Amino acid sequence: MTRPFEGIRILDFTRFLAGPFGCYQLALQGADVVKVESFDGDDARVSIIDPKSQVEKMAPYFMAVNANKRSLTVNFRSPEAIEALKRMVAQVDVVWENFRPGVMEAMGLGYEALSAINPRLIYCSVSGFGHTGPEARQACFDGKIQAMSGIMKLTGKEEDGPMRAGFAICDVMAGMTSALAVSSALFQRTHTGKGQFVDVAMLDSALNYLAIEVAEHTLTGIVHKQRGNMTISRKVTGNRFDTGDGAIVLAALTEKQFAGLLTTVGRADALKDPRFADWLTRAANEPALRAIIEGGLASAGAREWEDRLTKADVPCAAVIGIEEVIRHPQLESRDVLQKVDTHLGEKVLVGSGFRLAHGSPAIDRAPPRLGEHTADVLRDFGFSEGEIDKLQSHEAFGRGVETAAAH
Repeated sequence: MTRPFEGIRILDFTRFLAGPFGCYQLALQGADVVKVESFDGDDARVSIIDPKSQVEKMAPYFMAVNANKRSLTVNFRSPEAIEALKRMVAQVDVVWENFRPGVMEAMGLGYEALSAINPRLIYCSVSGFGHTGPEARQACFDGKIQAMSGIMKLTGKEEDGPMRAGFAICDVMAGMTSALAVSSALFQRTHTGKGQFVDVAMLDSALNYLAIEVAEHTLTGIVHKQRGNMTISRKVTGNRFDTGDGAIVLAALTEKQFAGLLTTVGRADALKDPRFADWLTRAANEPALRAIIEGGLASAGAREWEDRLTKADVPCAAVIGIEEVIRHPQLESRDVLQKVDTHLGEKVLVGSGFRLAHGSPAIDRAPPRLGEHTADVLRDFGFSEGEIDKLQSHEAFGRGVETAAAH
């Protein structure tokens, strides 16, 4: 069955995470994504947590978001390479990059130059602050945006000070925003026939995801404080609680769920306590209520309480790690984790976060080795064997791993 973006060709100049993650979403949906890399490759290919990546250049960081792509290695300082890339641009639908504004222009690969070659081109630029504004040309990584966006001031406990999220949340938010933006531009092109420049800023994306918190401030004047593990509704039974073995997060946010919680932990008597008559009094008496709940939870472990409370229709979950969630039967039933054959053996990677009734996203191709598809990509774009040999001999383009072994 045809996938949504089959027939769409993308030149992917992105590196690290924000850009590659966005591009990966379309690759999973059938787009032909050519990852354009320097001879050294995407910086994400090497990681300090995986010493073997120093040689293999296939770190988990890289492999996580580059499946279904082909790798083309380019000498960006070679005029021949730049001209060849421009020749390729005439045949693609999307150019995707996440360099600092001005870098692609300096190489002769900016939007103005490439759209002149291909007026139908969608050119997506992902950067920290976009191409306008006083911060536009500042260097940027995820941590900087977590600090600037307000996310760190919302995360953690007041006594511990601001805290980063436990993963590169601003990178992936910007990546997913860019995937939506490119999808939107491609759809709009079906009506107008025109390409366009897509300007995605990490800071803008972060604020888009913080819509509730921003509105709470602009509409009420509230200055947010760190809430630890408490739900955004501030209802006190939406929080982390200790059990007899491990922690559990409760999301008992309705009266029915509150009653179910206290009844299940053996404290139905507390439902008649005037201190817990409504959400305002429960908040005012949170320490006492927590003591009652945790006193009941102390009789069993988090996993057992998750089973009991779920049967009572009280939303909750034991706090577990990645090593446990990847073995969860719910994920196994959804094919979110997919086995992929690579030259390093069979690996497990995360696919798409959604399913379609037909033509669902899927991983078909292992993350590419550096330059693995250089010659094949050039052939697909109409370069003759003589041209390919000349470009590689002049070191305008690299030789893929298979070709390099033969020379």
